Amino acid sequence: MILLDTNILLRHASAADPLYAIADAAISVLKGRRQKLTIVPQNLYEFWSAATRPANVNGLGFSVAECITAVGRIKKLFHLKPDQPTLFAEWESLVMTYQCQGKTAHDARLVAAMRTHGLSSILTFNFVDFQRYPGLTIIDPAAL
Repeated sequence: MILLDTNILLRHASAADPLYAIADAAISVLKGRRQKLTIVPQNLYEFWSAATRPANVNGLGFSVAECITAVGRIKKLFHLKPDQPTLFAEWESLVMTYQCQGKTAHDARLVAAMRTHGLSSILTFNFVDFQRYPGLTIIDPAAL
């Protein structure tokens, strides 16, 4: 199983995005290899926040109705793993151990969710952001 980073979901949701083709091709390649592509609730929180943000402030400019449709599509395309009771403790350990500040705390929560589900691979455009966490296989979509 491979967790999709939210940046993959955001690029895949907008055909006008310059990275759409790379995200779409990476998803197709991995599905063709019969990889189970997974998301967690954190992905959907982050997606909603960015998708409904105006385009001029690094968002997609989606209306609430458009975002509801996009989230429904994401949930149909990818396997949603629920948050586990141990998620907070795992996240807290990661942010303390790796001195996460600012937006890196969001990435730490994705890694915590991965660990609670026994996942070790993530597909992301921001591979540098995940290098601090040992034991992860970080997949660059452009390399597929």
